[in-house]
Amino acid sequence: MQEMILVIEDEPEIADLLALYLENAGYPVRRAETAAQALAVLEREHIGLVLLDIMLPDTDGFTLCRKIRERWLFPVIMLTARTADTDKITGLTVGADDYITKPFNPLEVLARVRTQLRRCSSYNTGCQRAAYEEGGLYICRETHRCELFGKALALTPIEFSILWYLCERHGQVVSSEELFEAVWGEKFLDSNNTVMAHIARLREKMGEQPRKPKFIKTVWGVGYTIGT
Repeated sequence: MQEMILVIEDEPEIADLLALYLENAGYPVRRAETAAQALAVLEREHIGLVLLDIMLPDTDGFTLCRKIRERWLFPVIMLTARTADTDKITGLTVGADDYITKPFNPLEVLARVRTQLRRCSSYNTGCQRAAYEEGGLYICRETHRCELFGKALALTPIEFSILWYLCERHGQVVSSEELFEAVWGEKFLDSNNTVMAHIARLREKMGEQPRKPKFIKTVWGVGYTIGT
């Protein structure tokens, strides 16, 4: 059985189009036109991924994404007509895993849905190193668990993948390009701020001081490294 997708979109034509392609691909779909309806669906259904429009009648998608991240860690893909980089960064910072602008190709949306779900399902597969632990940070690939000084961190699948990739390469400097292409599986563009936004979100959850990070450190002009 495929994961259930929740489409949060108040424009019927767009919601119909997304539902058509998703259902033809075998995904069960639930729909919501408002944030209130979406939260009600999340309470009663087991949702595997959310497609979230930013412009909703009762609130904006950024606010709803924050509420979702307070309780759920499934992938969230934002859909919006806004193209400004600031909006994209905001969406990623509040917890979205991906961001697609309108008008979009439904086949691209479907491909991104599959990529996000495949990433989630890969956490229980084996790997060369099952866990990493140092300086109070513990992360386990097999159980998808991350703890900092004994306290569990609620990481999204993208955040977990970024942290795990850095931990696997402990002591090495990883460029934004390498990190993006490894985690997202897409070609990196020079103007892409996705990695920076997710690193900022990770640091916030880890309680890192902006100018004196203990774990994820920036090597200016090169990339990121992790260490204590």
